[in-house]
Amino acid sequence: MTHSDLWRLSASELTTLTRNGDLSAESVVQAALDRMHKVNPDLNAVVEDLGAEALDRARSLDRARANGAEPGPLHGVPVTIKVNVDQKGHATTNGVAALKDVIAPDDAPVVTNLQKAGAIVIGRTNTPEFSFRADTDNPLYGRTHNPWGQHISAGGSSGGAGAAVMAGIGALGHGNDIGGSLRFPAAANGAVTVKPGLGRVPAWNPSQTAERGLLAQSMSVQGVISRSAADLHQSMPSLTASDVRDPFHVPLPWRGAPLEGPIKVAFTKNTFGYALHPDVEKALEAAREALTDAGYAVEEIDPPDVFDCGRTGYRALMGEVLTLMQSDIEAAGSQTIREIFGVYFQEFPPIVGTELIQAMAKRTQYAREWSLFLEDYPLVLSPFLPQPFFKPDRDTEGADGVHEVLGCAVYSYAMNFLGLPAACVPARLAELPNGPQPINIQIAARRWREDLAVDAAMAIEQRVGSMAPILWEKMEGIS
Repeated sequence: MTHSDLWRLSASELTTLTRNGDLSAESVVQAALDRMHKVNPDLNAVVEDLGAEALDRARSLDRARANGAEPGPLHGVPVTIKVNVDQKGHATTNGVAALKDVIAPDDAPVVTNLQKAGAIVIGRTNTPEFSFRADTDNPLYGRTHNPWGQHISAGGSSGGAGAAVMAGIGALGHGNDIGGSLRFPAAANGAVTVKPGLGRVPAWNPSQTAERGLLAQSMSVQGVISRSAADLHQSMPSLTASDVRDPFHVPLPWRGAPLEGPIKVAFTKNTFGYALHPDVEKALEAAREALTDAGYAVEEIDPPDVFDCGRTGYRALMGEVLTLMQSDIEAAGSQTIREIFGVYFQEFPPIVGTELIQAMAKRTQYAREWSLFLEDYPLVLSPFLPQPFFKPDRDTEGADGVHEVLGCAVYSYAMNFLGLPAACVPARLAELPNGPQPINIQIAARRWREDLAVDAAMAIEQRVGSMAPILWEKMEGIS
């Protein structure tokens, strides 16, 4: 493989070569930067180029390794960081123009953990205003485009991360997820991710001046988007390292105990009255066949009520947003984001006052029902969205637009309210009128068992194949 092709390698492939000295961290980072400079102008996925400091760090890691230092598990792997998380010396803008000068005094735990593992940050990626859309656009940086074509949204809120990774800008893209913000971009771009469960990855922004609301704390998690499921096994153990700044982090190993016998998977096509697109159904069938062939015991059975759980959870979150964030949105948000939040409040009528306290209490009931179900079925295979991914700005088109973007995504935010892990992996490349488009499905797992979800994603990927080579061939005509 030539230097110019190193950007194509996965994190797992790169670490095998960098840790044993076959590749230098500097050469890997330079190749990633070259790729970024080639394709990012058309994508606008990376909004801050950190190439100079990335090369300095790469050379430093190369010198340390040459002097006998033990390389980390992500030694030399180029990564991106989303602009809503603190990276020392850089602005934590959250996609808001009024925050463009909020310079982080220190690294957030996820940045610390990635760098301790040897990863090298090559840039910071775009997010919508307040990181609260499933599409990525804002007045500060502009729109991030999907490398599959500008007729498909790049997803959000980690849209910059998803587009960057799939276009070959770094092997891993940091993101976070309060209602689907890792999984939406994975689905939009044909990438792979796992939303960790509550407490698995330490989180805190040193630049913040007040603590987030209780639901924001308990529904939001940090993670990465990758091109291969194996890269999640490679990277996530480093992200889960303890950090005392998060007092509710749970220091568990990444891998849990092996389960006896064939692992039972609950399989559902239930979309609660929303139309299930034929290509989504075919993706689900392909995923079921892949898991069956891999030795899983797949049974068609509905899990506990996802619709009621998800809608209650997101309405409760909207109640917290209305109470704690509305003044900031009105003061610093664009007209577009203010109007979108107005429609959010129609789609998900905010639960406030006594009812909000009751809804937060009921969260435990939902979680208990799911824990009991997952005792018998450790994994749940379901749609992620009932339709192929939507077009850019669909959520600006009133009630119908928000309903298509978020209203039908109950499998997504239900997992945040429950605090359960959920992987998202492509299971089909659909041939749609505007061209090929990946279709992702979701695999939810027992609490603390992200590893089981990733194992299942690997089994599906081995059957379906990675979307990246197909995308890169397509991009050759436009980049």
